[in-house]
Amino acid sequence: MVIASGGRHASLAAEVITRRASVVAVGDDLDGCRQLLELEDQARTAGVSLVVGAALSPGLSGLIVRSMLPRLETCTEVHIAMHGTAGPACARAYHRSLSGWSPTWRDGEMTSAPGGGGRELLWFPEPVGPQDCYLAEIASPLLLHRSLPDVRRISVRRSARRRDRVTSRLPMMKAPHSEGGLGALRVELRGVDHRGEQVSLVRGVAEQVGTASAAVASVFTEAVADGLLHPGLVLAGDPVVAEHRLLHRVVARGIRLQEYSGAAEGNASSPV
Repeated sequence: MVIASGGRHASLAAEVITRRASVVAVGDDLDGCRQLLELEDQARTAGVSLVVGAALSPGLSGLIVRSMLPRLETCTEVHIAMHGTAGPACARAYHRSLSGWSPTWRDGEMTSAPGGGGRELLWFPEPVGPQDCYLAEIASPLLLHRSLPDVRRISVRRSARRRDRVTSRLPMMKAPHSEGGLGALRVELRGVDHRGEQVSLVRGVAEQVGTASAAVASVFTEAVADGLLHPGLVLAGDPVVAEHRLLHRVVARGIRLQEYSGAAEGNASSPV
């Protein structure tokens, strides 16, 4: 079962696992993902897979992180940023995330900072370009730390306007849109390469958020059906996603990766 509805998914996932069926959960709610992680033993005992975080981020971000790791001798930091939303449930989650508490893994401790702070101007893949981004309550650092326990710092931000930050602690003033415009994902890894040099690697996508999330969810669903994923908990940052080249399957569905090339002139993003 693919659970792509709004809200938290743990109770439904537990019922599905009891029936000995695998679950692919699409969502970034922090407490909801914590509850899903608690079902790990139940899924393993039932002999089924439980995929937690199969959307843009968590989801595609983890696949991209795993794809860049072989280029580093040591990865010390992972920083994720998102722009845009998909449908109404995603828009509501975006609204809530700016008023919540953003998880950040820092030097052996999961800390929390108020959403809507920590402003950074970040460049997303073209044609989205530069956006002001802020800390947000999204589960990506929690899940990536499970997959990459040796990384010292993991953070997540999302783009926002001043009005979004000011109104995030109020009820939404109008009904959310049926489908957002062009979104984007930016994934940055920092560390030491195989020559001993300090480097920063940046990859991302510019795509409709719903389209990219659907591609990721469908790839994980296909992998479950093909018997590629082990029983128990499966996260997008796990080594198994690289072993079975799941990111290549996402790209084959039309999701175009771009990588920052560091060019001095012209477009600094190039297709991967």
